[in-house]
Amino acid sequence: MDRIKKPLLLAPVGDWKMLSTAIKAGADSIYFGIEKLNMRAKADNFKLEDLQEISKICKENNIETNLTLNTIIYEDELTDVEKILKKVKEAGIDSVICWDMSVVQKCKELNIPFIISTQASISNSEAAKFYQDLGAKRIILARECTLEKIKEIRQKVNIEIETFIHGAMCVAVSGRCFLSQSIFGESANRGECLQPCRREFEIYDKQDDYSLLLGRDYVLSPKDLCTIEFIDKLIDAGIDIFKIEGRKRSPEYIAKVVSIYRKAIDLHLEGKLSKEVKLEMLSELKKVYNRGFSSGFYFGIPEATEFAKKYGSQATTRKIYVGKVINYFRKTKIAHIRIEAEEIALKDKILIIGNSTGVVEMDIPSMVIDKKEVTSVHKGSDVTFPCKEIVRVNDQVYKIVSLIH
Repeated sequence: MDRIKKPLLLAPVGDWKMLSTAIKAGADSIYFGIEKLNMRAKADNFKLEDLQEISKICKENNIETNLTLNTIIYEDELTDVEKILKKVKEAGIDSVICWDMSVVQKCKELNIPFIISTQASISNSEAAKFYQDLGAKRIILARECTLEKIKEIRQKVNIEIETFIHGAMCVAVSGRCFLSQSIFGESANRGECLQPCRREFEIYDKQDDYSLLLGRDYVLSPKDLCTIEFIDKLIDAGIDIFKIEGRKRSPEYIAKVVSIYRKAIDLHLEGKLSKEVKLEMLSELKKVYNRGFSSGFYFGIPEATEFAKKYGSQATTRKIYVGKVINYFRKTKIAHIRIEAEEIALKDKILIIGNSTGVVEMDIPSMVIDKKEVTSVHKGSDVTFPCKEIVRVNDQVYKIVSLIH
């Protein structure tokens, strides 16, 4: 039996906190956008001048970098495309994710590796071969492909294949939706989607003057993709890159999701990924933002039950702001925190989040105020407690609260 190839784990990054978090959580690769021409225009995104620093940090940590230039490009934006790609080349960014042929053409001129976005809806081997012959480094398959079809495509082409393994899904084919454009003038195909599909809808019968409120089932809002219960099947299928969606989500989401899938991939390759472990991982994934979980299209067209049951997140926990770090003593590994909002108590689970720190999740083992041990601390107080991981001044501190009663 051939040895199974280890897939790269690709993490979404929307700002510096998420970048540090993705690296610490075990990502092999990141993808991110800058202020223009990417499919998450509403995310924080980076600036063009940040490319050098992003490249430097990632090279130091052996992390692949992928810039998203994956919207439709209009005639008056061709100059912007060239300007951005020249900076990409200078900074040493590893590749560009795109699907507009103007970006492909300019990448080829500048000898920049390019990846074909899921927006291209690649769903068969002939389309994959076309982009392979065009010189693409990698293709991101349409989310509508089943696992069996992915296996067929994998056997017929000689190009890296990337698929999504976790995160938000769209009711439209490969995200080609005009609902946001029609209602708000903000186009999903330009990265500006305001997600009206996620809301509660009312159907009105003009003839008999009555309406039905569709709040029990959000018929345009799919559940999030989650593959943790069958991630072993995806690894065995020979998929090269596993992509996590979520550039608009939080650092703790990145910390939890990336670390869980990192562990799952490694355990499977060691022959240690049991059903029990996968169920434990599923429980952990439910703690951060999600709209409920679905297997997507991997085993066929999703059923009607695969739509969200309520608006917003169904996470089993949430974070509450507590305060900030005002000092960290590296020699003794003690964090000094100023409590500015909610009180904290012994054994509380907290998050410490910062640009360079990323996310530190820990239980408070002990607390000291004025050389005396305490069991709780109220707003307005300073407290110290042991913290094995390095945190930094002005990092934000949050308490994790369970929503299961």
